Amino acid sequence: MNTLNAVIPRDPWTVVPSLGNLDAYIRSVQAIPLLEAAEEQNLARQLRDQNDLQAASRLVMSHLRLVVSISRQYMGYGLPQGDLIQEGNVGLMKAVKRFDPDQGVRLVSYAMHWIKAEIHEYILKNWRMVKVATTKAQRKLFFNLRSLKHQYKGEAAEAHEAHLGRAGLSEADIHRVATELNVRPEDVIEMETRMAGGDVALEAQADDDHDAPMAPAAYLADDHHEPTRMIEAHHRDWLASDGIQHALESLDERSRRIVEERWLKVNDDGSGGMTLHDLAAVYGVSAERIRQIEAAAMKKMRKALTEDA
Repeated sequence: MNTLNAVIPRDPWTVVPSLGNLDAYIRSVQAIPLLEAAEEQNLARQLRDQNDLQAASRLVMSHLRLVVSISRQYMGYGLPQGDLIQEGNVGLMKAVKRFDPDQGVRLVSYAMHWIKAEIHEYILKNWRMVKVATTKAQRKLFFNLRSLKHQYKGEAAEAHEAHLGRAGLSEADIHRVATELNVRPEDVIEMETRMAGGDVALEAQADDDHDAPMAPAAYLADDHHEPTRMIEAHHRDWLASDGIQHALESLDERSRRIVEERWLKVNDDGSGGMTLHDLAAVYGVSAERIRQIEAAAMKKMRKALTEDA
């Protein structure tokens, strides 16, 4: 026999699909043999008692096809099957690690819970930017509402849209869903509203029309804590308090009083301070002279504030 032409059989316990080829991966895991009950028990005990990683690998590999099968149930959420399989595999490995062979159940039954739990968590985190389900009851409603809604619509396909309720279901169907899932009818309506809501881009697209609605980023942004604005706000506060006081101290007594009386004093009735003519009478000079002193004082204050900025 020509050894060069011989075909070396591939170990069925190895998965070597083409890079990035999901179909090849699925074909590979389907080719991995299933374990007999006794073999599964022995491998599980080796893992538990001896921490045998080779046994763990055999247990995981023999159930990869289960993850593929379960992932197909969640293809309607717009997420890549490859990602669903990846998350399901994480759940499978958690199940293998926690599996007790003395409980009298097969690993396949035990692992289904962990696989679905991991896929559910992934869907809830990625299906919408805003979480649609947070409590246990909301999660149950989220994953069952879609299938129940399609089931009820199929039963009454001839119903006119005008007779449908807010959730796209008749009032009777809303109550049927609520009863079956043990939630309030209001919860059914709210969840359907969340699921039906379209995603909105946070920032405007490059080709958006000028007449298009303002993107959320334009009115949701909080720039109060932006560093430049914080520095500017701090500087304004300083100018309105310590800065003005320091600038006034640079003036002689007469110039300081003129500025204070003209700009910083407020009468009880809300009116301004003294007029040019009032101050002219106090100092025995003309109103024009008071205006000149005021202008020189303001110039000196601006210079002082600039130097301290």
